[in-house]
Amino acid sequence: MANNPFTLTFGTEPIQYINRNTQTNEIISTFSGEMPATNVYMISGVRGSGKTVLLTNIADYFEKKDEWIVVNVTPDVDILNTVAAKLYSRSELKKLFVQAKLDLSAFGLGVSIEKGKQIFDIETALEKMLAELGKKKKRVLITIDEVVKNNNIKIFAGVFQLFIRQKLPVYLIMTGLYDNIYNLQNEDTLTFLYRAPKVVLEPLSIGAIASSYAKVFDMDREEAGNMAKLTKGYPFAYQVLGYLFWDSREKKKNSKIEDVIPEYDHMLEEYVYEKIWSELSQKEKDIIAILAENESTKVIDIRERLNYKSNEMSVYRDRLKKKGIIDVSSYGSISLKLPRFGEVISYWV
Repeated sequence: MANNPFTLTFGTEPIQYINRNTQTNEIISTFSGEMPATNVYMISGVRGSGKTVLLTNIADYFEKKDEWIVVNVTPDVDILNTVAAKLYSRSELKKLFVQAKLDLSAFGLGVSIEKGKQIFDIETALEKMLAELGKKKKRVLITIDEVVKNNNIKIFAGVFQLFIRQKLPVYLIMTGLYDNIYNLQNEDTLTFLYRAPKVVLEPLSIGAIASSYAKVFDMDREEAGNMAKLTKGYPFAYQVLGYLFWDSREKKKNSKIEDVIPEYDHMLEEYVYEKIWSELSQKEKDIIAILAENESTKVIDIRERLNYKSNEMSVYRDRLKKKGIIDVSSYGSISLKLPRFGEVISYWV
């Protein structure tokens, strides 16, 4: 039995993967510039939209460049100490720091250096480490996946802002859900993040998904197109549907796509939709419940059914749009953006 080219695991790049070349090239091109327009990018999208895979691809690109050092951290650790420790753990960098007589023994990094001035403040330690790397024409990229607003992030972001002002060679990419990034950007002391470029991950091309399915399953263009439409371009759905259909065809050669729809719904519910639903406010759920009844619904009809004022409806419409849950491209109407979300949540309302 051949290996399934699709995956159900978040954050890993499967064999079958559709690149987001535009977003990837934008970030790589900006950071690679002699005088980058920004040192920070924020990647936002609904769960399962491919944020982690995009971040990993960019990090892997820079990791292969001699002048770049990539440090991956999580938001639930002391980020400043972790970055310093990861930089010091690289033998070639440790030698550089020792030669510069940076005594970092206070942080458990190495031993006391003769004639070196011991540093007790982690902010100062990182500042001097980055300055030494800058002298060697090195750049440091820090990545944080699924950022949240906590003390670790707030402290790190505040120090990072100072590093940028000092023109130190440090860069940052953070991924996160809309609400988490919004909360972080609106922290009073971190307004610089509000000005940071944001990459919002939209659905993949239905044509690209159809081409992928047609190639993998050796099916005609119409059948592949119909299969692709079932995903609505949602990256995780593309993987789930492909994974299930591959598995079904391995067991029964004449398997039809309709055979896997119940399991498709179940996996979307279990892996992402249940979590997405739990994070919505009651008023957002009320709107989604109405949308689940029809493919597309006029905004005015929703307002009248829920007895919402125009400005109130606008607020929740905007929130659901930014969360990647609804499509507002049709004037005066809205519809669900996630595939079979209505069918799944119909059992909960």
